[in-house]
Amino acid sequence: MKRIDFLLHTPIAHRGLHNREAPENSLEAFRRAVKGKFPIELDVHLIKSGEVIVFHDDNLKRMCGIDKDISKCTFTEIRELYLNHTHERIPLLSEALTVINGKVPILIELKYDQPVGKLEKQVLEVLENYKGKYAFQSFNPLSLRWLNRNAPNIPRGQLACDFKSAKKVSRIAKPILRNLWHFSLTKPDFISYDIHALPNKRVEKLHASGIPVIGWTVSKISESGEALKYCDNLVCEDIL
Repeated sequence: MKRIDFLLHTPIAHRGLHNREAPENSLEAFRRAVKGKFPIELDVHLIKSGEVIVFHDDNLKRMCGIDKDISKCTFTEIRELYLNHTHERIPLLSEALTVINGKVPILIELKYDQPVGKLEKQVLEVLENYKGKYAFQSFNPLSLRWLNRNAPNIPRGQLACDFKSAKKVSRIAKPILRNLWHFSLTKPDFISYDIHALPNKRVEKLHASGIPVIGWTVSKISESGEALKYCDNLVCEDIL
C-alpha cells in the first residue's frame, strides 16, 4: 500500500476553491486553492475529440446551460462554452496542471463514461512529465484494477457511497459497492466515502486495519467534527 500523507493533513478543496466568480473545476478555482495552499479534488472526462477535460457532470446542462453529454463533444465545441455565466471556460487537464504546477497535491477522480482503460491511458499520458503529487480515485472498481496493473506506483482510492440513488448501478451490485466487498480485487491505497453514509461497519474495519479514509463532501469546514470521527481527512466545499 502506497502512502498518501500528502492528502491527509490539509482539507481538500472540492473541485477547487470555488465561488460565484470562480466556478467549480475552473482554472480560477484552482488558482484560489493554490493561493490558500489547499489540495485540490477535480474530475476528468475524455471527450469525443480525444482530449482530457476537467468537468464533473456527464452533461453540460447544469454548468453551461446546454443539454448535451460531455462525451459527445469535441474540444472546439467545448471551447465556445462558459461556466455558470462567468468568463471561465472548461479547462483541459493539461491547463489545470500548468496552473497548479506541483504547488499543492491533486486528487483526480476518473469519470467512467468510457470503456475502462481508455480514459486512464490518456490521463497517464497527460501526467507523464508532471512533477507534483497526485492520486487517482474512481467509483468504478474495474478502473482501479486497470490502474493497479498499468500504473502500480500511483496511489489510487476507491470511491463509494450508499448507492441508493445510483440509477446506473444494479440492485445486486449496490451492496457489493457500498460495503467494498471487491476490496481485494481493486487493492486501493485509500477509501473515499460519502460522509452521509457513515458510519459503515466495513469501512470502519478497513480503517482500523490501516487503510486511510477520506470523507466527502463537507459543506463547511466548521461542520467537519462529526465526519472526522470516521475519516482521516475531508473533501470540503467551503474551507475558508
